[in-house]
Amino acid sequence: MQTEFPTQSSYRTQREQFLVAATTAGATLTEYPHPLKGPFGESLSTDVAVLGDPGAKRLLIALSGTHGVEGFYGSGCQIKWLQELDKRSLPADVAVVMIHAINPWGMAWLRRVNEDNIDLNRNHLDFQRPLPDNQAYDALHEIYACPQLQGPERDRADALLDEQIRLHGWPAVMSIVEGGQHAHPDGLFFGGLAPSWSNRTLHKIVQMHVAHAEVAMCFDLHTGAGEYGHPMLLTITESAYPALADAQAIYGPWLYSLQTGADTLSETGVAATATGYTSQALIDALPQVRLMPFVIECGTYPGPDVHRHLRDDHWLHLHGNPSDAAGREIKLNLLEQFYPADSDWQAMVWLRTWQIWERALSALPTIGV
Repeated sequence: MQTEFPTQSSYRTQREQFLVAATTAGATLTEYPHPLKGPFGESLSTDVAVLGDPGAKRLLIALSGTHGVEGFYGSGCQIKWLQELDKRSLPADVAVVMIHAINPWGMAWLRRVNEDNIDLNRNHLDFQRPLPDNQAYDALHEIYACPQLQGPERDRADALLDEQIRLHGWPAVMSIVEGGQHAHPDGLFFGGLAPSWSNRTLHKIVQMHVAHAEVAMCFDLHTGAGEYGHPMLLTITESAYPALADAQAIYGPWLYSLQTGADTLSETGVAATATGYTSQALIDALPQVRLMPFVIECGTYPGPDVHRHLRDDHWLHLHGNPSDAAGREIKLNLLEQFYPADSDWQAMVWLRTWQIWERALSALPTIGV
């Protein structure tokens, strides 16, 4: 089949490199196959590499690809650190758990969302209870359901968005849009109506590889919010959690603690109004573990630029063809927004991620002792 879908920074290449690095380092590997295929017909899966004793009571967990296209940063850091850890021993009773591409479909198709247009950080909810009702999004939905990439309807959608921003300001409008919604499956930041494949798979992984731990530090790896080239270390939950003091003691002023809520705004660029975050899901799933859920968020381009390219990609999967020339341009633009080709940006985010992980690895043996 003829396709112009981009081949650079591909999921397939990243997965191959991850598996080689994990195998070389002597990690134990477990594969969780995804039911769908990638743009070239390739198989998709989430892979878990455990370096060290799988029964260790103290774990450092690195999670990549929650937002598919953001996974290239996370995957690259996982590969580099596995290559480093191969050359030395871990502290006693400490293991490293690498969860590679928890949203493999999104990573392969260069999308932020999953195969059902679901944002995984809006999907970790109790679906037996009433879902969050973001009624304010309803008035904005036509902006994101626009059937044109260019033309009078797109111009009208742009004008509507600009008018909302003029009246209410960028942060207020984005707090509505990015807060997540469950009423429009064809809308932006859709949280889903049931647990997604990635949601269910993460819970399987947690029960198999993490639930036995006494202490755990999890790092969910993201890009796209914040200042260009600046990796922020955050902990994002709905309320304070038992091990928060431990996290603050380890990282001090480097750590930004964000407690989400309907009326919460944050200068970090992270959606503070959203519910369904992975971090909170881990806290809820592991009440017996002294767990510290972290997010490393690496800034790229200004929010309005990122948002514009997200809209283009959203249009592409609703109305366009990801494998034609127009689709290729949209995909390359989106990839740049979430994984800049700038070698200095890539070097900086890897350095800071390495520093954060090394500090965690040093602290793990002493927590609670």
